[in-house]
Amino acid sequence: MVLQTVGLLQKEIPLEEESVVISEHVNTGLVLVDIINGFCTPGSGSLAPREPNRQISQMIDESERLTRLFCDKKWPVLAFLDSHRPDQPEHPYPPHCLTGTDESNLVPALRWLEREPNFTMRRKDCYDGFIGSIEEDGSNVFVNWVKTNKIKVLLVLGICTDICVLDFVCSTLSARNRGFLSPLEDVVVYSRGCATFDFPVSVARDTKDAIAHPQELMHHVGLYMAKGRGAKIAKAVSIECTLQKP
Repeated sequence: MVLQTVGLLQKEIPLEEESVVISEHVNTGLVLVDIINGFCTPGSGSLAPREPNRQISQMIDESERLTRLFCDKKWPVLAFLDSHRPDQPEHPYPPHCLTGTDESNLVPALRWLEREPNFTMRRKDCYDGFIGSIEEDGSNVFVNWVKTNKIKVLLVLGICTDICVLDFVCSTLSARNRGFLSPLEDVVVYSRGCATFDFPVSVARDTKDAIAHPQELMHHVGLYMAKGRGAKIAKAVSIECTLQKP
């Protein structure tokens, strides 16, 4: 039934994806959204999957592949990590990814990133990494990162496609459109590098105050909404290989 619903949705709101080749001659930045234990590693928290999940595993694999390519070239990489104080709830979700716990740390496959000189880490206490980058003095860590690295193309991966990824992409595109993120031109969301959680109707109906969240359907909706805001949706991402002259 779920697959039929997803198929109908894809027919009614089709999503055109493209293959994206990143040029070595265009400054490109990679943003990883919440690829942390509390959302990705089975059994690691109230919002973590209870068992291995294909979509999330694929996201982690693609994230590791691309971050290694970026780090080999010393290109800028920024990761948002969901981190909350116990006294700062995020309604309607239960307490999760508390500051200082392993829930709020990068998944094991990406922990090596913390030693890379081209890596920037930003802990955030809200859905939207753009808003979560605002400092007390009004400055914005993400905006400064874009400007300092003169980023023209932003490649976005992470979880959840329809929540934190979408919120960040929408804010970034709005800021770009207002001229606040010069020289940023394009925001690319890599579909296979994104994932969301699975909470089917069969479980939600027996859970108080719960809202069903079928994974494949909401993943598609998140990508569709991002495209509607002006993002490019990539079905494949590769880096242009420039042959060196002998």
